[in-house]
Amino acid sequence: MIKFITKAILTSVAVLLAAYLLDGVSVDNTLTAMIVAVVLGLLNSFVKPALIVLTIPITVFTLGLFLLFINILIVYWTVELVPGFKIKGGWFTYLLFSLIVSFTSSLLERLITKYSKRPEKIQEF
Repeated sequence: MIKFITKAILTSVAVLLAAYLLDGVSVDNTLTAMIVAVVLGLLNSFVKPALIVLTIPITVFTLGLFLLFINILIVYWTVELVPGFKIKGGWFTYLLFSLIVSFTSSLLERLITKYSKRPEKIQEF
């Protein structure tokens, strides 16, 4: 449970960063960003794998580019489900949001795990 909460907090930071960087993205407050992170996490955990399995032929035919459309669709559903979270613009804004959130949250998660597992230095007197 702690791992899920940590990942949700890191994703909410990534959502806030994406909202800051992209003009068409607006998040009302940090609680909304946290809700967006949880909804994105749930959709990515349960809905996205089903969509990937159902669209294997199209994904193979497009050499994996259809996965970008699935990411856009997940973000679109998140916008529809979470009040206070809006993305104005076309599919490119949705795609950029998805890429920024994915990259930032994975980078933050890697930094957290790297420094949390680092052994303490033993000081000799």
